[in-house]
Amino acid sequence: MSSRLSRTALRPAAIVSLAAALALTGCASGAAAPVDQAAAARTVTVDDNHGSIEVPVAPERVVALDNTTFQTLSDWGVTLVAAPKPLMYDLWPSLSGGDEVLDVGLHREPDIEAVVASEPDLIVGGYRFRDIYAQLKDIQPATIETSPRDGEDHTAELKRQTAILGQVFDKNDEAAQLSADLDAAIADAKKAYDPSQTVMGLIASGGKIAYAAPGEGRGVGTLFPTLGLTPALDRAAEDASHGDDISVEAIAAANPEWLFVLDRDAMFGEDGYVAARQLVENSEALKNVPAVQKNQIVYLDAGFYLDEGIQAYTKLYRSAAEAFAS
Repeated sequence: MSSRLSRTALRPAAIVSLAAALALTGCASGAAAPVDQAAAARTVTVDDNHGSIEVPVAPERVVALDNTTFQTLSDWGVTLVAAPKPLMYDLWPSLSGGDEVLDVGLHREPDIEAVVASEPDLIVGGYRFRDIYAQLKDIQPATIETSPRDGEDHTAELKRQTAILGQVFDKNDEAAQLSADLDAAIADAKKAYDPSQTVMGLIASGGKIAYAAPGEGRGVGTLFPTLGLTPALDRAAEDASHGDDISVEAIAAANPEWLFVLDRDAMFGEDGYVAARQLVENSEALKNVPAVQKNQIVYLDAGFYLDEGIQAYTKLYRSAAEAFAS
């Protein structure tokens, strides 16, 4: 991405040292200020991806790195002190903010110093940033990871994540509603789907079409076990994140009645970008595929690849329900 910044991560020892210094500074500067002891003591114990952890309720200084939480945090009016701005584009302006929100950069070269300098009360880590979990815990022990875990039921994981965030940010009713909305969308899609109709998931990126294996990967793969879809081609994944190489002739031979297509590049606007719709609908080899002939193709939202939160999946299942019903 053109907005990527080069970062140099601090060594763990330096992180601990700098974090300790900041903590002492914070204590000194706040010594004379009146403290609401009841508010300061308000915490909740949640079970995140690593086990039970005590964290503050409705923390004031939040660093959020996990993009699967961004829409929820934005909707709930949470403000951040640091965030991975290149990963956000213009999807969550209330979170990315201006200069007052420090930029952690991308997960490949995260700016650990920005996390330290933001003096967080809570860090929402995980997903693309899961490899620096130990470093984040050194900075702030109140670090949680809630992103859906591999090998677990995806719908249950989305609802678990939302419930944890509801506890932490004192939004339990709102969290319950998000889970109810997801359940309703799934139920509608299941009811509208005819299992005699075969389905294939595709991922478009770099001007090429890849195969998304049922039950694996992002977005389209999760549709199959969740909705009980009948695969037009049932082949194990080699690359669950990016999709597997497949020829348009192989797609045509599978003869899918439905296509669900994720365009990984839709938000990036890079030179030479070819939209998934062009790749699929302008392909001579695919023109006689039932999904193309009948216009039974569902394209995921352009921002899905950067979002992947519970709201994004709810919208996907609603789109599936509407398409199947029509």
